Amino acid sequence: MRPPEIENSTPEERAQCIKEMYPCIADCDMCGICQVFRGKDPELAYADYIEGKRSFMDVSMDYS
Repeated sequence: MRPPEIENSTPEERAQCIKEMYPCIADCDMCGICQVFRGKDPELAYADYIEGKRSFMDVSMDYS
């Protein structure tokens, strides 16, 4: 799944995309999402993308 471009989507669509890309499976030992985002919820980590301030790739680079 490719995240929607900021210019062609709403904040709600971008938030839904992040939820679908990084679902919490409530098994931290198996998942690792919390470690990737340094303990942040993915929606908080990608807040600038969701709000349309920065691209998905720019935010992703913060966590690479």
